[in-house]
Amino acid sequence: MEADISNWIGKSVIRDEDVMLVSGKGQYIADLNMDGQLYMKVVRSPFPHAVVGSINKGSVEDFPGVIAVFTSEDFKGYFQPLDISTFPGGRVSGHPVPMITDGTVRFVGEPVAVIVATRPEYAEDAAEAIDISYSPLPSISRLEDAGSGSTLIYSDLLGNVMFDWKVRSDGFESAMSRADRVIECNLELPRLVAAPIEPRGCIAVWDSGTDKLTLFVSSQDPHRPKTQLAQVLGIAPENLRVIVPEVGGAFGSKGTVAPEHALACVSSVKLNRPIKWIEDRSENFLSSYQGRGMRAQLKVGVDNSGRFLALSAVIKADLGAYLYPTTPVVPGTTGQLMTGVYEIPEVDVTVLGLCTNKVPTGPYRGAGRPEACYFVETMVEKVAQATGIDSTEIRRINFISSDSFPYRSPLGMTYDSGNYLAALEVLEEMAGGDPSSSDDADPESISARAVAVYVERAAPGGWESGGIEISPSGKVIVKSGSSSHGQGHKTSLAQIVAQYLGVELSRVEILQGDSEYGPGVGTFGSRSMTLGGEALVQASIEIKDKASDWVSSELEVSASDLIWENDRVYVAGSPDVGFTLQQVAQKMVQQDSSSKLTAYHKASIPGPVFPFGVYMAEISLDRQTGLVRVQRILAVDDGGMLINPLLAEGQVIGSTMQGVGSALFEEMVYDREGYPKSASFVDYLVPGANESDYQLVSQFMSTPTPYTELGAKGLGESGTIGALAAVSNAVNRALKMAGFEGHLDPPFSPERIWITINSTNSTKITTELG
Repeated sequence: MEADISNWIGKSVIRDEDVMLVSGKGQYIADLNMDGQLYMKVVRSPFPHAVVGSINKGSVEDFPGVIAVFTSEDFKGYFQPLDISTFPGGRVSGHPVPMITDGTVRFVGEPVAVIVATRPEYAEDAAEAIDISYSPLPSISRLEDAGSGSTLIYSDLLGNVMFDWKVRSDGFESAMSRADRVIECNLELPRLVAAPIEPRGCIAVWDSGTDKLTLFVSSQDPHRPKTQLAQVLGIAPENLRVIVPEVGGAFGSKGTVAPEHALACVSSVKLNRPIKWIEDRSENFLSSYQGRGMRAQLKVGVDNSGRFLALSAVIKADLGAYLYPTTPVVPGTTGQLMTGVYEIPEVDVTVLGLCTNKVPTGPYRGAGRPEACYFVETMVEKVAQATGIDSTEIRRINFISSDSFPYRSPLGMTYDSGNYLAALEVLEEMAGGDPSSSDDADPESISARAVAVYVERAAPGGWESGGIEISPSGKVIVKSGSSSHGQGHKTSLAQIVAQYLGVELSRVEILQGDSEYGPGVGTFGSRSMTLGGEALVQASIEIKDKASDWVSSELEVSASDLIWENDRVYVAGSPDVGFTLQQVAQKMVQQDSSSKLTAYHKASIPGPVFPFGVYMAEISLDRQTGLVRVQRILAVDDGGMLINPLLAEGQVIGSTMQGVGSALFEEMVYDREGYPKSASFVDYLVPGANESDYQLVSQFMSTPTPYTELGAKGLGESGTIGALAAVSNAVNRALKMAGFEGHLDPPFSPERIWITINSTNSTKITTELG
């Protein structure tokens, strides 16, 4: 018997799934093989914008092992345009990503043809050798060129705008006119690559006897790929099954159906053989949708006390050449969060999603929240500099007060709960002093500390499902619409069920990742504990209610006379007269072989929930080399009710490293024509062991959401949001001490820092000599 089985929630339990994974027993998509399978290789465009001329299939059809060469002509009639998600208050007018080119390619990496062969190396050889002619067209890579409208990627897109969203409050002009100061700044975040350790891949299996298609796919969940694939292929959902094996990371990049999934499915139908596609790293850089890539022009009006009166923002997002279903969600979310944790009564916020000749963008860990936090928290620092008021005090003055929740922001979001001042005070105590101090006494290096406060929109998607069955053997079988791809959901969901049913954790078996388990929405946006966890809370309650009803009938007593103790229910005053859940399940089957003790629940909430936190970054900047090192990160995160503090800590550690990486190293570089210059880890840098040697001290608060009984909010994106802005603020403080009066955007590479410092010093010398 395991101890304290009534208190699993809030306990640090080691992940149940880890033993299998670290011992090499996990099965990822590349590990799976089907009898008679063939291998697919996608031939991709080498041009950012071009008309595809002739495709000489005969040039490779006789290559060893080549079974088929397919072009867009061979796929005609198989694909419907992919549906694009709407965004509240926004207008979507872009073009959905095609499964294969329509004759004009619009980014380097776009699918042009498909090679199917008996071995992967045979398909690779043919893909490299196939003879295809192209006629290049003018291309657009930079946002300023896209916005000018001088060159249009699509004739029907005025100004190359694929998405626009705007909120302007009635009192904006008046509020801005009353401001004692108006502070302006222009900011930018580069494009990033999600770069999961496991690139994308799938196996499509068509059964001609049943007319059913099964897709094994490395994805964040089976539900969205199933829904989208059924729509694109025009097949009944009941004829499509999606199975997700172990997944080696996603960070948002495996959330929707990919063109390659659809190409593999149709190739399987055409050849009546299983088709396996495994992406290599270069393909992942070129063709998997990317994140970030935004600019913001900000104006904030403040009074002499430092109080915000009005905010103006024009945000331009580089959406790439096409739209994925969730592409508009990212810039829209950025716009919705542009007041951050602050009470800014009047706003004028415009978001424009522009079309460029690059691979499309989509959700990357944080998906609009890091962008908004970076813009807002940089603005706070600028206000502090302009007013001479300490940035911490600026935050205190403008925080949404804890008694204002639920708080309706002027941008249309209802924040469910929060206590931002308390989080800042916890961080100040952790810092042991001013969390925004600096020191330039060392002639070789500068030390600086800075803070960022974030709020994020979590648990989108409206609902999630969960089902529980108590087997006669005593096993608790749980089916969840949420799927884990590194988060440890099998453990945390089991803890929820174990607590609410009062059973040992070892009795709970979590099943996930198969569309046959039931309907669901999926794993994204820090929603799994909020919605998936709540579904299992309610299903657990229903299990006990059903068991109570059965015992009430069996013993001919009122249900109100029954008392639960862990997983056993008995008659009040007669503790020996009762049944365990297992015994109820056994008796039900004995009385009726088709009867089962089961429950299913679909949990929904009225809107998103809003986790929040405060991060402090302490950095050192080497004056001679420009090298920035993160010395310490302090993190205070509030994700509502914590299910497993150990797993929560792991999420903070991982997300913080990604936040640090996006601040110091990461940038997907394109030249002016749209040719990618970063196509591997040789020139796209991510933090490794040497860059992660900073001290991370993390602490949690718990302000539960009132929307659910469980109260969980989620915090899987926390560090990517808070750490990015905190590191940036610290670096810019250090640069200011080095004499730089402007603002430098990430990434803060040694080269960029060195050039910034030395150009500043050179200007000073020239001024003095002149």
